[in-house]
Amino acid sequence: MPTTPGGDQPYLKHLNRARVLHLLRTHPGLSRAELAARSGLTKVTVGSLVTGLLDGGWLHEGHPRPGAAGRPGRELHLGEARHVLLGVEIGVLGARAVATTLRGTVLARAQTRTPTTTPHAAAQTVTQLCGQLLQDPATQGRELLGLGVALPGPVSPDGTRVLYAPNLGWDDVPFLDLLRAAPGLPPHLPPEAVTLDNEANAAAFGESFLRPGDPPQLLAYVSLGSGVGAGFTALSGTPHVLRGARGLAGEIGHAIIQPGGLYCHCGNRGCVETLLSGWAIRAALNLNVQDPLDEALAPRLREAAVQVTLGRAGEALGQLLVNLHQTLGPDEIVIGGALTRLDGAVLGPALDVYHARQWRPAAPPARITVRQDSRHLPALGAAAQVLAHVIDTPQEPA
Repeated sequence: MPTTPGGDQPYLKHLNRARVLHLLRTHPGLSRAELAARSGLTKVTVGSLVTGLLDGGWLHEGHPRPGAAGRPGRELHLGEARHVLLGVEIGVLGARAVATTLRGTVLARAQTRTPTTTPHAAAQTVTQLCGQLLQDPATQGRELLGLGVALPGPVSPDGTRVLYAPNLGWDDVPFLDLLRAAPGLPPHLPPEAVTLDNEANAAAFGESFLRPGDPPQLLAYVSLGSGVGAGFTALSGTPHVLRGARGLAGEIGHAIIQPGGLYCHCGNRGCVETLLSGWAIRAALNLNVQDPLDEALAPRLREAAVQVTLGRAGEALGQLLVNLHQTLGPDEIVIGGALTRLDGAVLGPALDVYHARQWRPAAPPARITVRQDSRHLPALGAAAQVLAHVIDTPQEPA
């Protein structure tokens, strides 16, 4: 049935608004005229949208554009002064949280080093960290747009349940409901402004969404922490996470790499995590389970047993990277997590294997990027997911 133009007008305005915001996210500094040219919208439409976004604090007007003919246009950027987004990562050995601006600038950080236990306790940790962030002077007086939470396990396609998290001992947990019901959740936060995702998915999304310029067509983020996971983003207008039919895409830590090998927490044998994960390395070297892995290993990197264990982990990682490259063909593979901060003890052997075992048709191998300072990437990516949700979701009429 045909729709009337009047009925489509609010939705069309939403689409145009989102288009302008995404263009300035990826190409900061465009003028109104350049926005019109890139978006295909009329100058009148762009002018009206920009005026409303400036009034709402979503945009900031900067310097005149250099070299423009006639009256120079002024640079436009996402606003940094009015809004705040929160992102929290629940890990096995603690939690990290960030408060960010629309551009991903970190305003404040908070963390705990208490190992995660029950889902209810984890929900309380999230609200505690949010309270700390919102009490920071840098976030005072800002409008809270939402909260994104990342966890070490696959999340249901509807974004409400943690399907399983073997390193936490969780199985099919309705965590989003627990979080929304938790006392201490920031007030005036609508339920739809709270999101949930796997930590590697969140980090992958942040890597694609927050970088200026055009993101990779296909990006893989490999997370090396207590467990091993991956997140994949593909470009379709804006970046989106590849989840699979049941939300299990990226569970590479439980791919079988050594048939008949050691038992894994998931119940199978020979998973990638039995060689490469933080828990497997701790078990092999008899490390205290509550000490951060990179801090525990840093003074012992010259020990023979440590070198053998980390070298074996590196070879497993290299083979995993080869498999990712050959099966998915990403433009870029980003590696983050504690094992990247060990002075090349894991990454050296991994990259040797990766480059030695390339199948070499015309296409070059995927670019490898190492994020040694990746501690806050999942939390930052979770906050970016909230921003994308707010930009792309039509607002209900007041």
